[in-house]
Amino acid sequence: MKIGLIGLGKMGSNMLKRLKKDNHEIVAFDLNKDNVNKASQDGGIASDSIEDLVSKLKKPRNIWVMVPHGQPTNETIDKLISHLDKDDLVIDGGNSHYTETIKNSEKCKEKGIHFVDAGVSGGIWGLKIGYNLMVGGPEKAVKRVEPIFVSLAPENGYAHVGKTGAGHFVKMIHNALEYVMLQGIGEAFECMSRSEFDINLEQVSALWNNGAVVRSWLLELAASAFKEEGNSLEKIAPYVEDSGTARWTTEYAIKNAIPIPAITLAVYERFASREENPFSAKVIAALRNQFGGHAVKEEK
Repeated sequence: MKIGLIGLGKMGSNMLKRLKKDNHEIVAFDLNKDNVNKASQDGGIASDSIEDLVSKLKKPRNIWVMVPHGQPTNETIDKLISHLDKDDLVIDGGNSHYTETIKNSEKCKEKGIHFVDAGVSGGIWGLKIGYNLMVGGPEKAVKRVEPIFVSLAPENGYAHVGKTGAGHFVKMIHNALEYVMLQGIGEAFECMSRSEFDINLEQVSALWNNGAVVRSWLLELAASAFKEEGNSLEKIAPYVEDSGTARWTTEYAIKNAIPIPAITLAVYERFASREENPFSAKVIAALRNQFGGHAVKEEK
């Protein structure tokens, strides 16, 4: 099918490539002209503005927005709506707060425009192994663009999880769980790095992935990180960013009196990483770089 794609960063550009493998036709736009040129080289149809992108799509149009959450997403959708017509469809594939998602869907509904929210997980590995997609919205709208979801996701890696906002809500909780898992791995390796034993952390990462209860993709990435960066991760600073999604989860839990001590503490530990010097923060920073291509600060 033919679809517009706004946002050609690390995720968007790889999504374009994966969609092209299934022969979808992609009209692409990004504020960065170099990204648009690269998309053209990868088989996309270049456009130099949102207006140009809309003009290159036949009605009813389907457009995926893949830009940073918050103001960039809201402004993009507002501008897009002003150029769309009744029965066009917008997909927000960013990490938007689900409450903002619901507001944007209402704006679209006023003009008869369909709206779907898609929580996307997979990072820089999505091109190769597929993206996990958590989709929210009316069933009719979701079914309309389902071929896109099927092409992007691995087998059993896509689900319609509920009404509008549910996709981004589930992704918010997913990211909060990710915080806890990363924190646990980081702390485990900190204990080993401080022990009296000269433990090969790459070896242990690989060992635990063969029959151990804790085996996981994150431990595979840990083995890769220790192999690339060395046992002490000496070039990686113990500074861990947070995307905001786990903060939103703690706010949601407090508002609804839901006890989530592990998630809350994991968020606080990210703040602490910017003031202290824990090895666990080095491990988490290295893992975030492995799965998402998130930048790391180099140790000075």
